[in-house]
Amino acid sequence: MKKYFAIIICLLSFAVSAGQKAVTDEGDIVILSSDGTWKYEDNSADIVPEILMNTSSFEKGKESTFTLKSKANNSAFSIDPKSWSFKKSEDTNTREYEFTLNGEDLYGLAITEAIEVDLVNLSQLALQNAKDAAPDASITKQEYRIVNGNKVIYLEIDGTIQGIKFKYLGYYYSDKSGSTQYMTYTGASLVGKYKNEIENFLNGFSIQ
Repeated sequence: MKKYFAIIICLLSFAVSAGQKAVTDEGDIVILSSDGTWKYEDNSADIVPEILMNTSSFEKGKESTFTLKSKANNSAFSIDPKSWSFKKSEDTNTREYEFTLNGEDLYGLAITEAIEVDLVNLSQLALQNAKDAAPDASITKQEYRIVNGNKVIYLEIDGTIQGIKFKYLGYYYSDKSGSTQYMTYTGASLVGKYKNEIENFLNGFSIQ
């Protein structure tokens, strides 16, 4: 199982460049610009699906006592050091930290970049990157949340790699300091088992 998750890690990073294309969850192709704006490729779809706000409270848990700070932007990540281990990514791309729930098949990533991107565009970039790894990837849930005082998009993305069904669950945030994808991933059948750990991990996201 772990070797397949290693494949997922290698295909998750993103870089924003002018003219880059992404695919929405409804199959429309959009052209992304480096300034965070976007447009439909064929101009035939001009209505953006509404993303609703989840008004529940999303705050850092008291067990999340160890905080990592991004060097790329103003993001910070608080984790429970008794449950999670982490390491700095050895790659030179935008993956800054990699996380593992100790002894379990639940993993996390902090992908950071010093470029501001509109939140909706950022979520579509995430979907396109998932499709590069799993062509059947699709967004199965998306909503706005206020997490520790910051507005994010929460996404759940499902897909299949080499016959294994997986699920990404993550927060996507951007401001003038840059953009962040803070996510967990595991086998789709294990999400229920790790529900509490996933929620506690994600709610450790904040801005310095």
